[in-house]
Amino acid sequence: MIALNDIFVFKRCVTILKSTGKRAKNLKQLRDILKIISKESIYHHTYEYFLKGHIIQYTNDFAQWVGESLEEQSLSEQLSNIDPYSFSDINQLRNKIIKTIQEYMDTFPNLRDVIEGEEFCFNESITIVYPIGIKVRNLAEFLIAIRFIDEGCIYYHFYEARTRLGSGIDDFSMWIEYTLNKKSLAEKIRSIDLFMHDINGIREYIIDVVEEEVKRDMEAIGNVE
Repeated sequence: MIALNDIFVFKRCVTILKSTGKRAKNLKQLRDILKIISKESIYHHTYEYFLKGHIIQYTNDFAQWVGESLEEQSLSEQLSNIDPYSFSDINQLRNKIIKTIQEYMDTFPNLRDVIEGEEFCFNESITIVYPIGIKVRNLAEFLIAIRFIDEGCIYYHFYEARTRLGSGIDDFSMWIEYTLNKKSLAEKIRSIDLFMHDINGIREYIIDVVEEEVKRDMEAIGNVE
């Protein structure tokens, strides 16, 4: 839960990396390991990619490795076009990634290995979530808080919430719509393209639209007076 008696409670998540010990030096090995690796590893390399200060060009660790280490730009683009939030189950996402790699290998069978030290390392992560001691009751307080909370907090409420709530909706817009009754503002926040912004880009967009709303509210109060 993010709210208690209409109060928005900010939380933060941090991840502790754990190696699986599995590595891939080429696409065949990447494909084969993807078939057996844990769901937790798939989740880490896709959904949690956005917590890592990701490069906008890519949307998951697999795409970044394929593009930068294997220099297979076409496949990298295909992998980056996979939206993890469009899948209801990790295994569906796994199968889509495997299928995309297999189809590319069928077309381009003579693929190289990466140089030593550039292998793809499969990791998992342990996620810890905790409140950061910031609670807000209205949009003006929310605007102050969103300026200063750290990236792990924005990730938890904007990205992680989409899988946690199972609705594809983030915590911010849900609270703004259903507690503050500001549906139009909530829709503006939901319309943010997850793949065209990093976390701080998300922050700046939210600040801009919330600031505009707060100003309108203040003007409305002034006109009434």
